[in-house]
Amino acid sequence: MTDVVMPQMGESIVEGTLTKWLKKAGDTVVLDEPLFEISTDKVDTEIPSPAAGVLSEVLVQEGQTIQVNAVVARIGDSAGASAPAAAAPAKSESAPPKEPDPVAEPVAVKSAPAPVAPAPAAPAPAAPAAAASATPAGPLSPLVRRMARENNLDLSRITGTGAGGRITKQDVEDFMKGNASASPAPVAPAASASAPAKPVGVAGAKTRIEPMTTMRQKIAEHMIMSQNTSAHVTTVHRVDMTKVAKMRAKHKDAFAERNGMSLTFLPFIARAATEALAQFPLFNASIDGTNIVYHNEINIGIAVALDGGLIVPVIKGADEKNVTGLQKSIVDLAGRARARQLKPDEIQGGTFSITNFGSFGSVFATPMINQPQVAILGVGTIEKVAAVVDDAIAIRSQCFLALTFDHRLIDGALADQFTGKVKAVLESWSEDIL
Repeated sequence: MTDVVMPQMGESIVEGTLTKWLKKAGDTVVLDEPLFEISTDKVDTEIPSPAAGVLSEVLVQEGQTIQVNAVVARIGDSAGASAPAAAAPAKSESAPPKEPDPVAEPVAVKSAPAPVAPAPAAPAPAAPAAAASATPAGPLSPLVRRMARENNLDLSRITGTGAGGRITKQDVEDFMKGNASASPAPVAPAASASAPAKPVGVAGAKTRIEPMTTMRQKIAEHMIMSQNTSAHVTTVHRVDMTKVAKMRAKHKDAFAERNGMSLTFLPFIARAATEALAQFPLFNASIDGTNIVYHNEINIGIAVALDGGLIVPVIKGADEKNVTGLQKSIVDLAGRARARQLKPDEIQGGTFSITNFGSFGSVFATPMINQPQVAILGVGTIEKVAAVVDDAIAIRSQCFLALTFDHRLIDGALADQFTGKVKAVLESWSEDIL
């Protein structure tokens, strides 16, 4: 029997939401076959099966938020699967009268038609009240504390389901849903009595309300966490990309013919960044309490825009690749990110990030640091402009590089030296790419 666990999808990720099962109990699965989909603030992707056999047990329902390394299912041997497979339907035939009840409760809470729910829901708060005297177990995350503060919640009334009894975001949301379903009880009859007076839908006539996707919610939480963790400061440098532009123009046709992909400006910038990171290792570090953790590998995360979200897959050993190798890695990771085929380790271990907002026409922006890193380099659009060169007007290809850094660890002077190094490498480009 093989346990299927919720994978670690990033250094700062402690939980994720199982959004969809791609197989059901009793199905035969093969090694690495997509088994289920999960959503976190860093990825919305498919998780492959860790073994071949039969999916004998499904322990987590779609829509549930669970802790990293929690067991979500079990896979039995295909050889011995006939007996459990036969037993499983027998259980499921007798189980339906029981199982739909717990599953139906959260659905009823989420659904708009709540008139049926108020009566049984009224005693729901009594369960947490029984635990009112208990002190919350385990450390509380900043997110849980903020949710409790903003909603005026008594955390001692919430039962934690996380590791060691820790209260999770899902626990808080479930508690609030339980209270919400109970509070409309006295209002529901009055509303039904006077329903013809004012239809509920009138208030929403000029608006449309829809819930955020799980990925969007997680991104929002991660961005707030980053803002509350690091002292963000951004420095912007203008860079003359003319030499890089000429090198790219010279080789782009041969590059495309040889590699089956376009040659962009991004691998040049990534290459320059690796040189700067080697010279200024503090930008390739992270903070652990009052300690500085220097990373011996240079692993660059490249921000990839998705429909309704963002993901940052990581190029491992980026300093060991030339422009061609970096371009291949960028195209491969971005393509598989959009196809939801990234593996967990491909979005972990980043030590520095680059975001190319210039691909959408932005001149420059102030990017957010991707925790637990201490800096991120933003690349503005590259465009031809009139510039003064040797006291004469010339047409040059230019862009702005925006470096956001954590002022807890990095000072402005060092940030400018780092960006200056990236600028110098790009403006004096001489390295051939083929």
